[in-house]
Amino acid sequence: MTTATQLLQPVELDLEALLSDLRGLIGAGHPILQAAAEHLFSAGGKRLRPGIVLLISRALTPEGELPIKHRKLAQITEMIHTASLVHDDVVDEADTRRGVETVHSRFDPRIAVLAGDFLFAQASWHLANLENLEVVKLLSRVIMDLAEGEIKQGLNRFDPKQSFASYLDKSYCKTASLIANSSKAIGVLSDVDEEHLNSLYLFGRQLGLAFQVVDDILDFTGSDQQLGKPAASDLGSGYLTAPVLYALDENPFLSELIERNFSEKEDLLKALAIVRESNAIEKSRELAERFSSESKDAICWLPDSSAKNALLDLPEFVLSRLY
Repeated sequence: MTTATQLLQPVELDLEALLSDLRGLIGAGHPILQAAAEHLFSAGGKRLRPGIVLLISRALTPEGELPIKHRKLAQITEMIHTASLVHDDVVDEADTRRGVETVHSRFDPRIAVLAGDFLFAQASWHLANLENLEVVKLLSRVIMDLAEGEIKQGLNRFDPKQSFASYLDKSYCKTASLIANSSKAIGVLSDVDEEHLNSLYLFGRQLGLAFQVVDDILDFTGSDQQLGKPAASDLGSGYLTAPVLYALDENPFLSELIERNFSEKEDLLKALAIVRESNAIEKSRELAERFSSESKDAICWLPDSSAKNALLDLPEFVLSRLY
């Protein structure tokens, strides 16, 4: 099975430079923030989001050095993503991520919130310095979407009456918006025409949605190590994802368990059994496959290159996490 490292090989050196630059940019002059930043960027992770930006840039710039603004956009993308993870961990009260202590566990929740805020502020400042209003609008929208998605997720906890459309909308805000808008933004910086800008956005949107649906399936089928957090934690927290919503259509009793917040003994185990014994996992897998296929189709127009091949392999890589 192809690994993330193999997939990102065409931009391996670009990513190494990016991480080195980020460590210098973030927390300079702020000892606690510097420590938090070092902790964040030594925690590993696939770096898929900046990797996607750099791959699209390489695909659109097949020869020569990548423009500095393209590299800056990749840095901004990683800053925004990392800031959102810091805040998510505080909201979810998660002790670890990818097997490493979260920022609020190592320091404290106040420092974690401030570190996340600082990263968002740093991203906004560097974004303004790109001096491209369209790109500023696209990435500012992402920061709004991330906050909106977190609010929507919180408001819909333990609500079995929420629609599938609201689940997809929340998933777009929390996961797909950053990939979609940063993919489009690199096209803007490359002077791509409107039709192809929209296809870059579609590529990122459908890839992000596929990634989220796969994550939601793994909450029921994956290991703690694979997820980077305890398995079944989303359901236990009242976050109703694709498998749960599909299972609700098949077994109304699941609604009762959810509405009482799994308060009675064995409620959560009963809910897990209902989901796993239904057709919900298979239906969710089919949904992820459809999103992945649509993502792949959206970038067939890119000129042939190793970067394009890696982008075309990304949807399959997302799906491969299920097998």
